[in-house]
Amino acid sequence: MSHSSMLKARRKHQKTRKLLDVAAKQAKRLAKQALAGPAVKKEKVKKEKVKKEKVKAEKVKKVKLTKEELGRQDAKKSSADAGKKGAS
Repeated sequence: MSHSSMLKARRKHQKTRKLLDVAAKQAKRLAKQALAGPAVKKEKVKKEKVKKEKVKAEKVKKVKLTKEELGRQDAKKSSADAGKKGAS
């Protein structure tokens, strides 16, 4: 028996076994329902949906840095880069 036909057979067995199991479960469920008698349905209570109000987020304006602050940032970056180069 080739490998592919073996896999085919296995799939077929699995499928039939599953169908049988499902049928058995359904029969058991139906038998249980028959013993229990007529089913009484509960009335569903509808919950009122609460609408959430959207809160508008205020946009924050980006502040442009002054030349002095930009210079400080560049100095920090260059000193940090220098520290990394020296460590390696």
